[in-house]
Amino acid sequence: MAQHLTAVKAVMTVSRAEVRGATIGSTELFFSPRGVKAGAYSFDIGTAGSVCLVIQTLLPALLFAGGHSTVRLTGGTHAPWSPSFDYLHDVFLPVLGRIGISVRATIESYGFYPRGGGIIRVEVEPVEKISPLVALDRGELYSLSGRSAVGGLPVSIADRQTRAFLDTLTGMMSGERVPISISVDSVLSRGEGTFLFVRPESEHGAAGFCALGAKGKRAEEVGGEAARLFMEYYSTGAAIDPHLADQVVQYLLLAQGESTFTTSSITDHLRTNLWVMSFFLPFESEVVEDPGRLGKIIIRTPYQMR
Repeated sequence: MAQHLTAVKAVMTVSRAEVRGATIGSTELFFSPRGVKAGAYSFDIGTAGSVCLVIQTLLPALLFAGGHSTVRLTGGTHAPWSPSFDYLHDVFLPVLGRIGISVRATIESYGFYPRGGGIIRVEVEPVEKISPLVALDRGELYSLSGRSAVGGLPVSIADRQTRAFLDTLTGMMSGERVPISISVDSVLSRGEGTFLFVRPESEHGAAGFCALGAKGKRAEEVGGEAARLFMEYYSTGAAIDPHLADQVVQYLLLAQGESTFTTSSITDHLRTNLWVMSFFLPFESEVVEDPGRLGKIIIRTPYQMR
């Protein structure tokens, strides 16, 4: 698909790779990099494909490019089946910061399906050392914050999303009380779209959840969906959310020390990422799953393999 092709061409550019099969619909890809080069890059997906997926493709390479890099990406900032910019900025990048990776991201405009046109800018610093991640439990939940936003639509829709989120959450938390702060925004975008993003702030955990609006999808559905996504995580007591688990493991395979964390669900993406990386890096991993509850992941690199 377009976002996958842009990701391939982007990492081809930064690594000066020889590539065959880089076409829409291709089922085979030959990729032979010649060496990563730091610099200033700009890529346009041309659709509402996810800019966040493209930057996540580039990051592992640019971290070892030996210098500062900037990347400007145009496409979808809040697209289905991908991390939103809010998730990238408020959850994923702060966790990378915890393990020694410095990446900053800003947004110039928002891009929704189907028009896209959102623009983000990412600055990447070269990494010297990656530390392990240890997060076995969420600990105390201090607060829940987030944003309910619209682009090109009445802000009253964002208000309805927020009310639905609060009403649904109140019914599901059974009297538990936690400070909640949801801002209501109207954002600059080329097309129309809505989203509600929430992030729990806790003692040891890291998580975020985003529900997107769509044509024919009522604001109340968006708010209720965000609340249910949060509760699926919260009810397990796990430290990190399931999508963060599959996004962070490739960096932990390069860490100096044993990483161990719990997640609210073991995804096929997580298992696939570990399997693919086993062809490239020496490591040991254990995935312990408690059906219906949480999963525990242990990663040992050559520094402390048994």
